[in-house]
Amino acid sequence: MRAMGGDQVEEAVAGAVAALRSGTGQDWSVRAGRLERSCRGTLEHIASGLLGYAGQLAGRSADRSAPFGITFDECESAEDVLQVVETAGALLAAAVRTTPREVRAFHPFPFGDADREGFAAMGVTEVLVHAHDVAEGLGIPYEPPAALCADVLTRIFPHVRPEPGPDHWRTLLWATGRGDLPGRAPLTTWHWSTNLVVPADRLTLQGVTPAAAADLRAGGTGGFLWIKDGPFEGTRDAAGMVVKAYEAGVHRPEWGMFVLVRREDGRALGGMGFHGAPDEEGRAEVGYDLTESARGNGYATEALRALSAWALAREDLTYLFATVDRANSASQGVVSRAGFTRVGEIEADGQNGRGGGQYAYELRRA
Repeated sequence: MRAMGGDQVEEAVAGAVAALRSGTGQDWSVRAGRLERSCRGTLEHIASGLLGYAGQLAGRSADRSAPFGITFDECESAEDVLQVVETAGALLAAAVRTTPREVRAFHPFPFGDADREGFAAMGVTEVLVHAHDVAEGLGIPYEPPAALCADVLTRIFPHVRPEPGPDHWRTLLWATGRGDLPGRAPLTTWHWSTNLVVPADRLTLQGVTPAAAADLRAGGTGGFLWIKDGPFEGTRDAAGMVVKAYEAGVHRPEWGMFVLVRREDGRALGGMGFHGAPDEEGRAEVGYDLTESARGNGYATEALRALSAWALAREDLTYLFATVDRANSASQGVVSRAGFTRVGEIEADGQNGRGGGQYAYELRRA
């Protein structure tokens, strides 16, 4: 799996600056594409965003945005403007490279924080789409590499169904309200979505992006540091479900898959998550697995309690549902200790009845 980091930030900035340099002889006070800002003002916005993201990571800000930005008051030429953008990009790239993987810093939408990969992806998105705006305003060509667009889409646009084929750039433009795609209505509002992290006592449950899920399904690590016998087969199967939902355009990251990461050493122990968003009755099914060497330490119970509490606090969920093999007494203990109640049995053919292959459990809001 290609990492999302400082290299991608530098690649995005270098490509945008190279394209926009061809328009330095033009009037940069003109409107940037569909925006209300001028081309110069839009580049000031890019530079401020890159610097702000770097500040969030470097300062480890946990509860507010860094209160600073950039102005171009002393920039006399278009070349001066581009140099500031390059410098701000270099600062974000450096901050991403020097920030530990487990660090998260404040970002207001949608879940309140992001890790270094999330800030890198947000910075790249700002550069790509706003460079497009400026290039459109100046009437010059600009198109970033498809791989860079795919990096962004599979990390912070998990809710956007990818367009078949290599045309990731036009998918990204559509996803940010800047273009049209056949069969899809134009967007007037848009958002990105960094991965959700749910805290537990000894663990963090870290949301798996489509990029990480695809890598896990293919036999990779998903970008996580696993203990010696991980990831378990069930985790890879669950990752495949995430990929299928993403490709079908029905993936909702908060109702997807999480990897259980141990706080003390940053090692991944297993997977846990939902089989999809709540149905019409407000019911969602939950599943989990641990690598064999991590079992017997209460990790699954701890994680299930934390994830269940997070889920039941949401208005769109009425209750959680889980099925456990009759022969799996250890997993039955996990769901029971997490507060689930056994409500029935499921036969091998999926019909409710007595003497079936699985027990059915539920956990409802108190």
